[in-house]
Amino acid sequence: MTDTGDLYEGPLHSRHVEAGATFAPFGGWSMPVQYSGTVAEHHATRTTVGLFDVSHLGKALVTGPGAAGFVNTCVTNDLDRISAGSAQYTLCCDESGGVVDDLIQYRVSDEEIFLIPNAANTAEVVRRMQAAAAERAPEVSVTDEHRSRAVIAVQGPLAGEVLTAVGLPIDLDYMAFVDADWSGVPVRVCRTGYTGEYGFEVLPAWDQAGPVWDALAEQVLAREGALCGLGARDSLRTEAGYPLHGHELSLDLSPLEARCAWAIGWDKPSFWGRDELLRQKEAGPARRMYALEVTGRGVLRAGQTVRAGGRDVGVTSSGTFSPTLKTGIALAFVELDAGLKKGDEVVVDVRGREVPCRLAVPPLVEIRTR
Repeated sequence: MTDTGDLYEGPLHSRHVEAGATFAPFGGWSMPVQYSGTVAEHHATRTTVGLFDVSHLGKALVTGPGAAGFVNTCVTNDLDRISAGSAQYTLCCDESGGVVDDLIQYRVSDEEIFLIPNAANTAEVVRRMQAAAAERAPEVSVTDEHRSRAVIAVQGPLAGEVLTAVGLPIDLDYMAFVDADWSGVPVRVCRTGYTGEYGFEVLPAWDQAGPVWDALAEQVLAREGALCGLGARDSLRTEAGYPLHGHELSLDLSPLEARCAWAIGWDKPSFWGRDELLRQKEAGPARRMYALEVTGRGVLRAGQTVRAGGRDVGVTSSGTFSPTLKTGIALAFVELDAGLKKGDEVVVDVRGREVPCRLAVPPLVEIRTR
């Protein structure tokens, strides 16, 4: 890792510079936003294959006797639903029911759980788990391993061809992972992603990520795929209706409001935020995340007011242009007492201009992860 001003750089930064990427700060890291252009990179991922460097994502390791059981008392999803070699989406909540972070947990064994939180929230997730372990499970160790592995996402219909061409395994069920060796480099290969497409996330050792990226990039470009930045990652995940922490999930937004109740193990006796989330489940949330599709002209952004029937009924949390649908789209939290339903017409205030939109239940595109 090197330091550019106040921003961290990942292990592949010099390669992105050489590839002509443009950069922007994200979660404290200098991240490639685009190479050939967001729309082209988006289309490549939907039609052929896209290659993303998301090494900024956090990594943490929970080890020791009873590590799986301990983690299961912290986060929302039920680790006992999966076995060793499988991964699971979960949420780290506050006792208020708000979301500290959403993350992927990998069950390596009963005594080893590997976590991938969001970059900006890794230290807080680790801090909370370390404090809980010190109090309740002193035999369990929680360590911040942010720079132990790079994370390279290969996403799109031809993702399997790319991995096969470089000699990495692809015979995995969705949300399964395997540890492999690639030319002496330890690599964890996961059937996961954040685009709504079939794909994999490849996790080589941080300091040995360069040759893995080079091999994957060669095969991606040979198939008319693209190197992809945060711009395409955002438009792809917004089409798919995937939440982004700080937008659709936060300490002020609960999993029930963000349509993530499926990631809660309601029958577990304990996890952070359980009492408040059970209360919300019984009472019902006051608002819920919907998708918006612009039917007129305009591109939506976060923080814009949604109106229906002459009154304010919600606010956008994310907004972008959809290259697939060729119109503006957004995710928004809409008050349920407004009585709106899928297909209803609303308007969004875009700098004083009312942009007509259709209300939808995400996703806005077909999810093809399996």
